[in-house]
Amino acid sequence: MLGKVLRGTDIENSEAAATLEALATPALLLDRDRLDRNLDRLSSRMAARGVVLRPHMKTGKSIDVARRVYQSVPGPITVSTLAEAEYFAQHGFRDITYAVGLAPHTADRAMRLLQAGVDLKVLLDSPEQGVMLGAAGRAAGVRPSAFIEIDCDGHRGGLTATDPKLITVAAALAEAGVELAGILTHAGESYGLSAPEALVAAAENEKTVAVAAAAALRAAGHECPVVSVGSTPTAHFAEDLAGVTEMRAGVYMFFDLVMHGVGVCTTDDIAISVLATVIGTKPEKGWILVDAGWMALSRDRGTAAQRVDQGYGLVCDLSGEVYRDLIVVQASQEHGILAMRSGSTQALPHLPIGAKVRILPNHACATAAQHELYNVVSSDSAAIEARWPRMRGW
Repeated sequence: MLGKVLRGTDIENSEAAATLEALATPALLLDRDRLDRNLDRLSSRMAARGVVLRPHMKTGKSIDVARRVYQSVPGPITVSTLAEAEYFAQHGFRDITYAVGLAPHTADRAMRLLQAGVDLKVLLDSPEQGVMLGAAGRAAGVRPSAFIEIDCDGHRGGLTATDPKLITVAAALAEAGVELAGILTHAGESYGLSAPEALVAAAENEKTVAVAAAAALRAAGHECPVVSVGSTPTAHFAEDLAGVTEMRAGVYMFFDLVMHGVGVCTTDDIAISVLATVIGTKPEKGWILVDAGWMALSRDRGTAAQRVDQGYGLVCDLSGEVYRDLIVVQASQEHGILAMRSGSTQALPHLPIGAKVRILPNHACATAAQHELYNVVSSDSAAIEARWPRMRGW
């Protein structure tokens, strides 16, 4: 059975607070204007290069966010869990790539989506997974389709383009009755870069490795219709995508401080933030205490390895204007401690008890995952326009 349908809530029909000042905290905010701008930026970039954009919904996890991506009819998407696949299928999405390696229980569950008419493609990198998938397909009376994962930079799983096992896996798929959808790679090491020339090189390497893997399969007699690449940094820095058929990216919808540190966005592009309330001060320590700890912000410290460490998040005023050098330096379960970053010459702002701040996240996916819904606002208003539920689980 597919997941429960959740619908966005029109603020006019809700008894909840309708302004940021009245909203109980901690709360997740989504700036609709920034979201739309981010979506348009990458969509236009891929259209200009003749490449299909297959957005990764692992960040948004919301049908209302998906409806900003596809405002008329559902289009191709990527997911990171089968719960996401079931949820979006329930809302009419039929072209879905499940971009996480296959396990026996996920193979069986994926077949139920195929039985329901969803064109779900899965991911694998071994003959054993191909045999397993073929058996699951025969038991369900459907023909599965799979990508072979390609390792373009040593970041995670997959086969290199020159590994003889690549052809072995393709042959195993054919023997098992599994359709070869193509190859899929992810330049995850790009998240550790920051220089524009290095990001351009990473994007070029991702493309070159993907195209080479596809050529190797075709030379061995296997069709390879889809050449799928993708990461948010390489999507924005790729100059030549010849031979690539589709681009996957996810965090580009919201952006975050890690992407800011990489150099993909500015802080003005970051579309989500956590609204928090000041609950105490320790002037002798230079601290301001807020009611958003790691349960609201996540434990992600992805900027710690970057040139600028943003602690657990960068602090803004209620309108979204950044307080220069004010970060969340410590986070316990329900408490965040704000202070000026080490070495700053800025004065600690006066924030009395009851004042509200917005905290930009290190990692949008991790922070959003701590919350049940988005409180949607526009860039120039304190009014909450809508509440968009998020799906959760695996």
